[in-house]
Parts: sequence; C-alpha cells; structure tokens
Amino acid sequence: MQYSECKNILLKVGSSILAPSGSGVSAEYALPIARFIQQCFKDGKQLVLVSSGSVAAGRSAIKRNTNHSTLAQKQAMAAVGQTRMMANWSRFFDRPCAQILMTHADLQNREAYLNIRNTIHELLANGILPIVNENDSVATEELKVGDNDRLAAMVAIAVGSDILMIASDVDGLFDHDPRQNKHAKLISKVEVINQSIINLAAGTSNPIATGGMKTKVEAAIKATSHGIDTQLFNGFDSSQLENFALDNSIGTCFKAKSDQLSARKHWVKHTLVAKGAIYIDLGAVKAIQKTGASLLSVGVVKTDGRFEKGDAVNIFCNTTNQAIAKGISQYNHTATDLIKGKPSQHFKQILGYFDSDVVIERDDLVLT
Repeated sequence: MQYSECKNILLKVGSSILAPSGSGVSAEYALPIARFIQQCFKDGKQLVLVSSGSVAAGRSAIKRNTNHSTLAQKQAMAAVGQTRMMANWSRFFDRPCAQILMTHADLQNREAYLNIRNTIHELLANGILPIVNENDSVATEELKVGDNDRLAAMVAIAVGSDILMIASDVDGLFDHDPRQNKHAKLISKVEVINQSIINLAAGTSNPIATGGMKTKVEAAIKATSHGIDTQLFNGFDSSQLENFALDNSIGTCFKAKSDQLSARKHWVKHTLVAKGAIYIDLGAVKAIQKTGASLLSVGVVKTDGRFEKGDAVNIFCNTTNQAIAKGISQYNHTATDLIKGKPSQHFKQILGYFDSDVVIERDDLVLT
C-alpha cells in the first residue's frame, strides 16, 4: 500500500532505534521518524505509535552486580524508562501525546480489548498521538505479549489500521541471511507468507531487542490475515520514510490477504491463549472444515488439560493428532468429558444444567 492510499497507520519502532547505545534514549534516529509522523498529521492521516525502549531507557538508573538483569530489575528499569521514553517522543511534537500500556491479559479480555480500541479512536479523533507499549513494569512472562512486533499487529487490528509499518535494524527480508551471504537479495514484495518465507526468518542478535525477523514475519501473518499490509523497513535510514511519503517502494511489503478473518475470529486465533485441547472424530472434522459447522458434543472423543467455560481450546483430529481449529468452549473440561459423544438433549440429565447445545459456537471457532 502506498502512502497516498493510507488513512490510518500503525508505526512500530524498536529499542535498537530509540536506544542505539543500549542505555538511554536518543534523538539520533527518532527525530527523522518524528518528522514523518508530523507529515502524516499534516496530510490528514491518523497514526498510532507502538514504541519499545522503556527498559533500555531506564537501564542506567538501576544498580546491577552483573550484566544479566533479574525480572525485578528489568521491571524497575521499565518503570523509570517509560517516563524517559515518553518525554523523548513528546519533545518532538506540538500536539499532546498519550501513553497506553497493556499486557496480554488486556488483549485476551474482550471487553478490555474493545475499550483499548475505543480509547485510541477517541485520542485520534482529538488529534492526539497515542503511544503504545507493553506494560513491562508489571507484566510477568505469562502476561507478556512477548515483543512489540506482535503487540503492534494486535493494536493495528484493534484500531483498523490500513498498514502496519515496522522500523527495523535491517532493510527488509532477504532471500538469504545478509550477514552471512553478501550476495543476498532484498525481497521487495511478499504476496503469500508460506513456509519458505517463514524459513527465511531468524532470531535477533541484538542484546537489547526482544524480537527478530521471525517475530516480524509472525506480526505480518497476523496483520495480513486481517487485511492489513505490513511494511518492513530500515529505521536507521532516514531516507526510507522520506521515500515512502513520496509513494516510492521501500523495504519489504507483505501484502494483505483478500480472504480476511472477522475481527472476532482474528481475536480468537491470534490473541487468546489456548488453555486445553479437545479431540474430535473425523465426522466432526469434516463438518468444521467443509461446512463451517459448530462443534457438537457427539463429535468429541476426549479432552486434554484443564479449561473453564469461556477459555480458548485447541481442537485436534483424534485420528491424526493434527491441530485443525481453535475456539472458545461453552463448557469446562469436566463437563465436556461428561457430555462427549452424547446428544445435547441429554445435557441437563448428565450435568444438572444446560448452557448451550454446542461445545463451541461456529462464530467462536476458527480454522488453524
């Protein structure tokens, strides 16, 4: 997607660009990005900024005996660094900036997810720049999104962005690792993210970053499946955004899929964490895959793990052990085990109550 076609942009900037030294934020590479943001507002576009850098910004304030930081030390760094990171961005703009911190738990909760979307829309409507970051000062490993590439994709989906732009420390996706092969060629456009594209992605070698090419491709999978183009470019090169604003091609563009998921199905597939598994027979597999049917209890063979009503579960074919879908269960693991293979008219007799005539509603079910 070209700049002239964009109305709502999600721009993600990583720690390596905001804190190139690894300790403390810098304006060196952030300033050209801020100029682009100003240009977007001038041209009547809406923009949401997802910014890393809080841990790196607060690193110098927390005493450590070794180079390896504990979780508590990293959270303390984030608490100090978040204000520094926000101050670093705010000084570039003549408009208010709003801080939005979130964890995976916020994105998993449907009500909180919608509140986040509505808040960002209200900020944009009032000409305010929303600056989003993971709440590293309170998030544990279980609550963390994992990295801001994934977070950026989730926020882009929530607010309905036209394009997800990821500022990286490389020019884009190459056909070989450019660090090992000087003849590697940049892939300017990816129409379909297939296994060969995924295989090209590698982890990060940057000690202050949490992502790498792998997480950027994963973010692109999430965004493109919801109809959002994903643009990967070199954030250290100020000419990249200047060229993009002139509708010139930059970096690697992952093209959006035309058969995009609904917002709810995307939320189920890419945001909710599965708490257990349900194994189903071949008849149920065929009904789900071919006709988009709900999951009925008569097709359930067994369950695995402990899950509650309203939890996400992975669905496997009992014959092949292949994962085929993911959905939100209407019954907990104990109840599902009791009603497996039984028709819904027997639920009340078996359980003593009746919540739903299906185990998973078709609107809460998405193929994987």
